Amino acid sequence: MRIYTRTGDQGTTGLLGGLRVSKASLRIFAYGSVDELNSVLGMAVSQLQDGEAASWLRAIQNELHILCADLANPDPDRAGPRICAAHVERLEHLCDRLDAELPPLKHFILPGGTFAAALLHFARTVARRAEREVVALAEEEAINPQALCYLNRLSDLLFLLARWVNLQAKVAEMAPWYGDLP
Repeated sequence: MRIYTRTGDQGTTGLLGGLRVSKASLRIFAYGSVDELNSVLGMAVSQLQDGEAASWLRAIQNELHILCADLANPDPDRAGPRICAAHVERLEHLCDRLDAELPPLKHFILPGGTFAAALLHFARTVARRAEREVVALAEEEAINPQALCYLNRLSDLLFLLARWVNLQAKVAEMAPWYGDLP
């Protein structure tokens, strides 16, 4: 099977169900950012030892694949893979677990630490962009409302997970400074 089809050479792409839309449509931007997020998480997984965090991220990568399919389906009544409340609840449980293991935040922190944690902070920002793009899409077209819940919760989890990865590696968090250059 060839990877190229030439069907997108005029700037359109196909959605589930066969509808062709501009590659610059809000829907394509939304699931394109989710796809980018999935790739960033793949980089983070490559930097983690095979442990809990890597296992959680692999599951999330699969869920992001489901989310892309969900967003590529323009018909809310058409069957297909969908993000559901159980996916959101799983993220909430992970957030609660990590939050209980982390020291309380007393100030903002700068993204960074270990390379894996820095990638998780980067993934958090991509998740926030994807969320903004899904919001823009939802203002124009019908989407699965769980998609927004999932991305919102995921960005929270990625922040907590970056902190947790740094804690496990015994890397201190850095607070920003607001005065003169150091």
